[in-house]
Amino acid sequence: MRNVLEQLDKACFVLESRGRTGLSVESAHPGWQVIAAVPDCPPDALGARGLVTEGSLRAAYMSGAMAGGISSVSVVREMRRHGLLASLGAGGLSAATIGTLLDELDREQSVAGYLVNLLHSPQDPRLESEVVDLLLRRRVRWIEASAFMGITPALARYRVAGLRMRDGRVVAGNRVMAKVSRVELMQVFGRPVPDAILGSLLDSGLVTVEQANWAREVSVADEITVEADSGGHTDSRPLAVLLPRFLAEREALRREFRPAGSIHLGAAGGLGTPTAVAAAFALGADYVVTGSVNQVCREADVSDRAKAMLAAAGVADFAKAPAADMFEIGAQVQVLKKPTMFAARAQRLGRLYEQHQSLDALPPSDLVWLEEKILRRGIDTAWADTLEYLAVARPHEVAREVEPRRKMALLFRSYLGLSSRWARDGDSERVFDFQLWAGPALGAFNDWVAGGPLSDVSTRSVVDVAANLMVGAAYETRVHQLRTTGVRLPPTVASFRPRLHCAQWMSSNTR
Repeated sequence: MRNVLEQLDKACFVLESRGRTGLSVESAHPGWQVIAAVPDCPPDALGARGLVTEGSLRAAYMSGAMAGGISSVSVVREMRRHGLLASLGAGGLSAATIGTLLDELDREQSVAGYLVNLLHSPQDPRLESEVVDLLLRRRVRWIEASAFMGITPALARYRVAGLRMRDGRVVAGNRVMAKVSRVELMQVFGRPVPDAILGSLLDSGLVTVEQANWAREVSVADEITVEADSGGHTDSRPLAVLLPRFLAEREALRREFRPAGSIHLGAAGGLGTPTAVAAAFALGADYVVTGSVNQVCREADVSDRAKAMLAAAGVADFAKAPAADMFEIGAQVQVLKKPTMFAARAQRLGRLYEQHQSLDALPPSDLVWLEEKILRRGIDTAWADTLEYLAVARPHEVAREVEPRRKMALLFRSYLGLSSRWARDGDSERVFDFQLWAGPALGAFNDWVAGGPLSDVSTRSVVDVAANLMVGAAYETRVHQLRTTGVRLPPTVASFRPRLHCAQWMSSNTR
């Protein structure tokens, strides 16, 4: 039965003879009668067929951006070599560092058609503008815009500056994939750039009059990734609730603004097994985006020690903690809870910030904890180090005297920011402070691969993971199709098992 089910590029027939039931890819067998049939279901049939063919992809699948360069040049290179999408994890990096990573990719002519993450920087809009300047200079044609709650001038400039007229229609040379978790943002990214922002870009000479006029005929985004419960920034909403709402909102918006109907809607968050990926496509996703599971692959730019921690996690080993980039507004990220102590320590910092107006107002016991456990030096020394960093990275933040509450926030943010760097670099003195972005889907993934050919983190590739998830999703979709005909398969064949060389198998099982 498994052999028949795995021939995904062929139709599957359910046969019956004298009370016996069997499966076959052939409909004609002497003495057997066909009682049900399901069509072929190769991996490239899942999701939006147009997206797959337009991008010459092997599947509607993307490895999403993991900030701080965790989604590395190596991740992008391997995914693109195998005909799969990937986003470079540029979030949180300086424009100069991003430029260096783009240099590495540009040196390989075979690597093309990837995305670069543009992370919204509400605390540092200058960084956002600098990154967009770089992307435009380097002719980066596709970005993954993350954490945006509205259209900023920098994001609008990227979109509008790429508009052209071709054969009588407006063509978006700069493509935008927006990652969002709130339904109201469908209205934001599914409509054109607001007139007020267009006017500002025009007045600044950043776009032409023609481009501003063309911008009214296209939506801000070409694709919108619906992000459910996930590692890192998350609103913890379930995909089964969120995605259908977005689909309905897209249809409603299409009636008012026709181009919105062509926006592809993807699914992200909670996708760690073939069953979850198959469910996302069954809900109507045009493509899927994975995150945490790629962090435990050899190409991810995170330390071996951090990967080992992540690979040992179960579905309940995650917690929320304050986000470094949006600390003051109370934004949260989902992180590994154990064996690291980062979540508990970061939560305590968040409570201290909520309850007190300055460092001087902290109780003595909290001051001792802050200096001994978090900063590992005196507050005055730690603040001097923070000022030294900000003077180089964000001089506008210290251009004037810093008021006490702001000083406390910046000092706390320095720990939150460094903790992810310690994890990436594998700092042996800060193991218990590793900030590792992940969620329950990683625990489910770990359970799925345990004891199998993908269990070794040192040899596991992002392509292995992608191929197994997509082939597995196609396999389990076929099982579900048979289930709807009344066929109940034995548990031993009803689920897909991880296997080696799945990328080659995925290539051979295509339409």
